[in-house]
Amino acid sequence: MKPALLIIDIQNKFFSRNPETARSLNEAIEYINAAVELFRERNLQIFAIQHKNEKGGLCPGSNEFEMPESINLSKDDVRIIKTYGNAFNKTDLAAQLHARKVDAVIITGFCAEFCVNATCVGAEDNDFVPIILRGSLASGHPERIRFVEDVNETITLGALKASL
Repeated sequence: MKPALLIIDIQNKFFSRNPETARSLNEAIEYINAAVELFRERNLQIFAIQHKNEKGGLCPGSNEFEMPESINLSKDDVRIIKTYGNAFNKTDLAAQLHARKVDAVIITGFCAEFCVNATCVGAEDNDFVPIILRGSLASGHPERIRFVEDVNETITLGALKASL
């Protein structure tokens, strides 16, 4: 297995939705950063995916669009801008993953029941094995995180470390 890490829609704007969403995002970032560190140690690719919606205030170049500094990204991480829930829809994500001979994607991010779940389906549609990193999803509705983890393949951080 040659995986890549996908960090979906952890953007500044979403922290101001409500306290539950902010709490969930902050908890997910702990797991995301642990995965980032692991992927860097193993020289595996990291993709930072950001949602663009100018009507909703998510405009490239704005603070709301950016990912928080609390995520340990580097300038070498690939950035993908999407306009649909599914990060594969009308982006070059699949082509970039195929070019790097990636066959599995470890999926993290926000919002579990929308963009994350849609991207899991998109990964399968593009011949990748989608795997959710347990604990790395965020939502304004905690019960929906559990649902998304239950209906998709998941891996714990410990099992991920052992398998890479």
